[in-house]
Amino acid sequence: MKKKTKSMILNPFALFVLGGLLLTFSSCSDEAAQTEDLSSTEVISATELKYSDETEMISEEVSTIAEDLYAADEIASLSKGDYHSDYLPECATVTVVVTDTTKDVTLDFGEGCELHNGNTLSGIIHISYALDLEAASNTIELTLENFTFNDVAVEGASNIVRVRSNENGNPQGTANASFTATWPNGDVASFNGTRTREWIEGFGTGFWGDNVFLITGKRTYVSRAGNEFIKEITTPLRREMSCRFIVSGVLDITRLGNTVSLDFGDGSCDAIGTLTYLDGTQEEIFLRRFKN
Repeated sequence: MKKKTKSMILNPFALFVLGGLLLTFSSCSDEAAQTEDLSSTEVISATELKYSDETEMISEEVSTIAEDLYAADEIASLSKGDYHSDYLPECATVTVVVTDTTKDVTLDFGEGCELHNGNTLSGIIHISYALDLEAASNTIELTLENFTFNDVAVEGASNIVRVRSNENGNPQGTANASFTATWPNGDVASFNGTRTREWIEGFGTGFWGDNVFLITGKRTYVSRAGNEFIKEITTPLRREMSCRFIVSGVLDITRLGNTVSLDFGDGSCDAIGTLTYLDGTQEEIFLRRFKN
């Protein structure tokens, strides 16, 4: 890596303008009314980077819940015995309806249910999959009903192609998702595309905190102002469930043919990332995720 030219924290209460760089900063005090005022060569504002990052966490959490629930059934089926995961908290109500060919699960988080990682969910997640849990692959269908994630209202659906053993011998889920998020101040953004999550550690232990995933894929993010960004993972993102941050990996963000790269770090559990611009300069940033 080139030497970092500057180091600053993305403080949403201050306004920073980086002349000649691709990242523009805007203040949270004007956040609800502001739209992105980007030139043809600028990629993404710091505020929009935060919103975009939050949508990634929403999608990741919903996929994790669905795959963990399916994995518990799969393991119990293959071992022909009882198996329980501790990922869902007691405040989540689970209702199961079994048909001749499918298992339909309703997860009701009520008016607010806090997960072990501190994220608070409300509303309902509907999950459905075929009963043939011994098949090499299965498809998990997921829809949301009156669902919120840390007070952000989320609508949409996802189907996850679940493979019991990929070429590395690990469970893997490829989610094709389309969601729309509405923040409490009325801001709306949408995100759709494909993410593949390889479950590389912790599968079958029954303890959520030792689960580790490698994430790859490509997604389109449409910002609150209607700007379209292509987000492609160029180095797999490592998600350790004991940490609320992505701990390593590289994500490219492209707008109008211009790209910045976001490096999530060396594996440390922190909110620090490094942005690399078109001219090769780098900026160390503090990623403002939910409940930092």
